[in-house]
Amino acid sequence: MRYLIFILLVATVGCKERGAEQTTPEMQVGDILFQDLDCGAACDAIESVTEGVDGKDFSHCGIVAQVNGELQVVEAYGSVQAVPIDTFLNRVKTKNGQPKVVIGRLQTQYQQLAKESAEVSKGFIGLPYDEEFKLGDNKYYCSELVYECFKAANDSTAFFPLNVMTFKEPDSDDYMPYWIEYYNKLGVPIPEGDSGINPGAISRNKYLEVISLY
Repeated sequence: MRYLIFILLVATVGCKERGAEQTTPEMQVGDILFQDLDCGAACDAIESVTEGVDGKDFSHCGIVAQVNGELQVVEAYGSVQAVPIDTFLNRVKTKNGQPKVVIGRLQTQYQQLAKESAEVSKGFIGLPYDEEFKLGDNKYYCSELVYECFKAANDSTAFFPLNVMTFKEPDSDDYMPYWIEYYNKLGVPIPEGDSGINPGAISRNKYLEVISLY
């Protein structure tokens, strides 16, 4: 009888595990992947002045596209590049070994736009990273890349609204020390008050459904 109970328990657990695997969503062309990079002071500075959906922290994002016959992520990371999905997912993980990534998927009526945006993204591969976080300079940071791809696919009409950027401490008029040092090294003024976009703002878009991978 004990052996029978043991076998039943094992079978039940196995079914649950297989069911969990089957419900893990498959990525689609046009999905936006949001990532908590945990890259130290830089990511902390970004996340302290931005807010993701449901209070999540996102410091990076990219678009899933069909590149060289397989699904890859087009992202502005060092430069605009396409990387295998596994490379993107394995870049940073939780203590339990799970990728710190969620899927952002456009609602059904915007799926064609998402697919066209993914196709557009491939034309940006090889362009430089935008260290100054400024729009319109033919250099791109991660969320700017997503913004511009969707805008280009949407007949030059912005799909994701821009925000007023701030580099100040929350609830303060003082700039964060990280950003003071960062822009001093670049030798350019802090673009406080300029228009910009960030991963958290995109993740909160009302036309976007955010899906947890695990």
